[in-house]
Amino acid sequence: MIKIIHPVAGAVALVTVTIFWLSTALSELFASEATVVVVKTAIPWGFLLLVPALAAVGGSGFTLSKGRRGGLVEAKAKRMLMIAANGILVLIPAALFLAHKAGNGELDAAFYTVQAVELLAGAANITLLGFNMRDGLRMKGRFRRQA
Repeated sequence: MIKIIHPVAGAVALVTVTIFWLSTALSELFASEATVVVVKTAIPWGFLLLVPALAAVGGSGFTLSKGRRGGLVEAKAKRMLMIAANGILVLIPAALFLAHKAGNGELDAAFYTVQAVELLAGAANITLLGFNMRDGLRMKGRFRRQA
């Protein structure tokens, strides 16, 4: 069962973070201020899906590693720590701040400064989650490095 939970939860986490990022970027670039407000106030509700998915990925990955260290297992574990730290220290507080500001109609310099930081941190997490997915596929023999 864990062999199913791990990749599914990982895919859910990657897709969720990507949806957050794309909806933010696209609404900021092409949509009205009202759409930006809707997007920014909706994102914290997505934490109800994202946080359990990330917890499931981390827990199932720890269980699947069976105490192995080194190589791809260790690389994935280190990335998960960076993903979690980035989420807890930057992304969640930024999303809550932006939702509050957007809900009050305060799309000011502080909003856009935090928005830029959130987009950079989100891109970093998308990249790290993608690397973990790639390495997971390599570990299962489904994706081989090109010579």
